[in-house]
Amino acid sequence: MKVLCTETMSVAAMEQLKKVAEVVILKDRSASGYRSAIADADFLVVRNKLPDDIFQHAARLRGVVRHGTGLDLIPVDAATALGIPVANVPGANAQAVVEYYVSAMLAFARPLARMEATIRAQGWDAGRALTSMATQLSGKTLGVVGVGTIGQGLAQACIAGFGMQVLGLQRAGIALPDNVRAASLTDLLANSDYVALCCPLTDETRGMIGAKELQGMKKDAVLLNAARGAIVNERALVDALREKRIRGAALDVYASQPLDRGHAFFELDNVLLTPHVAGVTAESFNDMSSGTVKQLLQMMAGERPEYLVNPEAWPGRCALRGGRA
Repeated sequence: MKVLCTETMSVAAMEQLKKVAEVVILKDRSASGYRSAIADADFLVVRNKLPDDIFQHAARLRGVVRHGTGLDLIPVDAATALGIPVANVPGANAQAVVEYYVSAMLAFARPLARMEATIRAQGWDAGRALTSMATQLSGKTLGVVGVGTIGQGLAQACIAGFGMQVLGLQRAGIALPDNVRAASLTDLLANSDYVALCCPLTDETRGMIGAKELQGMKKDAVLLNAARGAIVNERALVDALREKRIRGAALDVYASQPLDRGHAFFELDNVLLTPHVAGVTAESFNDMSSGTVKQLLQMMAGERPEYLVNPEAWPGRCALRGGRA
């Protein structure tokens, strides 16, 4: 069997997988490159956005595993229609993302990196002058949009670790933890010192944070986004940052990736930019890779994968080549 990986996995996971299958790492990540490479693949490991029509070119494909959680990279409905099971690895990088959000908040509260660069370039007094920018997280309010595994972990870390208050916005019918106070989006934005987007990208959340919402934030608030870039209207955010209508933003995801070097974000000194790495640490990468291989092996054996996301497609193509239903 042949397994196509859009990017590599951990060394241990790759070695385990190579014992039972031919493993190919995608080299050409253009749309045509995806279509060509998928043609003779039996299984697919996803770490990048797939072309919408990818499964129309995948006659042999028996199953897909998302190396991570977010399913917006995969046209799941198209896979389901063709009887291709899709699985993911939920929660494997949740702690890494929680710690990223905390790090981002601290980067604005205590700008140590900027102080260190300033003392090297301009001297002691210039570095100390930046203490005028320093604040504490204690007593501040965090607004969490999407209080799932990551949102709950972040709330707990900020309440227990820093004595922060937490407001939460969750989908209707889903209860919030006792230590998180429910708020509408308008109230959450108006009363939060830090706003963390922890929600998936859906039709409801696409463009959720636009000019009106940014105008409704506190002037000294910071927007944090390690969820999906399309949740935020980037043009509106650039305007808000340029005009200092909010204190700043920490961004790990963007409407188009990789982020173009000519993007207006690079002109701003009140935005912290990282290259979609919030969920990637040595530990989380190993966990995502091992979880991915575990489910690939389950599919190869015709067994229902642990975190099947489209049960209506099971067993689908996994039953066509000798698998058990």
